[in-house]
Amino acid sequence: MSQDNKPKGSATKLVEAGRKEEWTGAVVNPPVWRASTHLYASEADRKDTLKRNQDGDFYYGRRGAPTQWALAEALTEIEPGAEGTVLYPSGAAAITAALMAVLRPGDTLLISDNAYEPTRSTAFGILKRWGIETRAFDPLDHAAFEAAFCEKTKAVWFESPGSLTMEVSDIPALAAIAREHGAVSLIDNTWASPLGFQPLMHGCDITVMSLTKHVGGHSDLMMGSASAGAKYYKRLRQTAQQLGHVVSPDDAALALRGLRTMGVRLERSTQGAVEVAKWLSSRSEIAHVMCPMMAGDAGHDLWSRDFTGGCGLLSFTFKAGTIEARAKFVDALDLFGIGYSWGGFESLALVFDAETTRSATPWPPSGWQAGDGLGVRLSIGLEDTADLIADLDQALSRMND
Repeated sequence: MSQDNKPKGSATKLVEAGRKEEWTGAVVNPPVWRASTHLYASEADRKDTLKRNQDGDFYYGRRGAPTQWALAEALTEIEPGAEGTVLYPSGAAAITAALMAVLRPGDTLLISDNAYEPTRSTAFGILKRWGIETRAFDPLDHAAFEAAFCEKTKAVWFESPGSLTMEVSDIPALAAIAREHGAVSLIDNTWASPLGFQPLMHGCDITVMSLTKHVGGHSDLMMGSASAGAKYYKRLRQTAQQLGHVVSPDDAALALRGLRTMGVRLERSTQGAVEVAKWLSSRSEIAHVMCPMMAGDAGHDLWSRDFTGGCGLLSFTFKAGTIEARAKFVDALDLFGIGYSWGGFESLALVFDAETTRSATPWPPSGWQAGDGLGVRLSIGLEDTADLIADLDQALSRMND
């Protein structure tokens, strides 16, 4: 096999993807094409473009230009099994639009009960107003999941790991059950990205990401994406066009820049997260550490089987204490900002009540105590891990002052 025919590694794809010569010219990066109006060579050209409605056709700014096309193509190239990728102005917009692409009034949606709050808000909010019923399911109970299907079930939403409580689901098994019932499988793969988990190769039909996080990587843009094989890509694209979704070319350029270094950033933040998780596990104040990359975690075996990488996100709960004490702990942190999101270069902390993140599963899980739900989620950035651990240490010593 010649060098040209050898499959390229993920790091090489991150560097090369989306850099067609017609988009870059003599420079390394695609220029920022800011345009609302696209011009045609003739009336016949305009009519032909309108009829085709294909990727890469100049038409009107709402369908993008080379800067956005380069990002979409790059994301498709790193997503095995994808026919194409649609860009959205935020991760939440990607979630809503992807669900709208596959659901109709009267349908039923099954949603993992550890899903991201905006996903649940969409499912039990605007989708309900459109006449779509949503049922939550425990992603770790396969029998209950299969029993939740009915003749109206048309789609299933997964998130693995859960972005707060970090449960790893057996996605191939769950997706196979969904397929047997004729339902579309969608997954929020923001936690792992395609570098850590390839949903379309594990049975899912549509994979969604918040590009705001790992892809952007610098906490300075909002964007989302949805990728799919040939069966669902055109439906995603058509729905996005009908909703008028478009992303800024300036933001697309930032996302492309972030994409080039995503691999090394994920590797660094994953290593830091495992070190922090091990340290937290040794502390007497901590009840449970939720980090699938760490040996001994409840989801580690599934993670080791299906995933090729992780990220800097982990959670933990306290053995004792009050809501006020937990707030003191977070307020005492110096190197961790208090905020939503993750995947940036800086470390973040976010408090949560684990009981409120699970609607279909009895709380607490086996082996947990009733008070274990007072949790903190950490997003480990690119700081020196020793400095982050020292910061956590001093905050723990002050939380009960």
